[in-house]
Amino acid sequence: MKILIVYAHQEAQSFNAALLTRSVEVLTACGHEIRVSDLYAMRFNPVATAEDFRERRFPAVLQYDREQKYNYEKSSLSDDISGEIEKLLWCDMLILQFPLWWFSVPAIMKGWIDRVFVNGAVYGSGRRYDTGGLKGRRAMVVTSTAAYPDMCAADGLVGALDVILWPIQNGALAYAGCKVLPPFVSWSVNFVDEATRRRYLDDYAARLTQIETTEPLFFHSLQDFGPDWRLKPDVVARAVGQGKPTTA
Repeated sequence: MKILIVYAHQEAQSFNAALLTRSVEVLTACGHEIRVSDLYAMRFNPVATAEDFRERRFPAVLQYDREQKYNYEKSSLSDDISGEIEKLLWCDMLILQFPLWWFSVPAIMKGWIDRVFVNGAVYGSGRRYDTGGLKGRRAMVVTSTAAYPDMCAADGLVGALDVILWPIQNGALAYAGCKVLPPFVSWSVNFVDEATRRRYLDDYAARLTQIETTEPLFFHSLQDFGPDWRLKPDVVARAVGQGKPTTA
């Protein structure tokens, strides 16, 4: 497989850096072709502005998503965006690796998604979920947190992890057409001992050897929804975002 890892952590000596190093080693040994977008090292600009476009369809007022589509079709997006789109469309699998910050991704990764998941390539003109522009690709979230597992249980202090990750796993990856694998989470990394961190690394390595056969998470297909954009009356909600109760 061709695998793109989009990585967001500033510190070269961090546990996330160790996860990245192990992933590249394991995936390469398995025969996969790897490319890494190390966003902090690249000094990737996360801010979406008019400077992202070399041409303008609507010069008077910036309509960012419509300019994305126009400039994608004209091959006139800024060079940094074009380079990341090339990687994204090259890959068979996308891994987003980041520390969980305030129930979400770091700003630099959110900006990568905002600027690189462009209208006209990833979504738009009816492209969503089953028909998304990244259809046929796999994706996985790899994250770390200072939280303990019980804090992210369904009745936990901060709420169920599948709810926390819903905006990224459903709202970006599944919406774009990816088959989303279960996330890999390293828990309470600030507080566990070195032996536990080594176990996390080994567990991640084991997960990576199975990425081609791992069963994806369930998300409702477009055919489950009626013309009112809601689940059809005879379809039972099975995804957390459509009302399924979460489990620990």
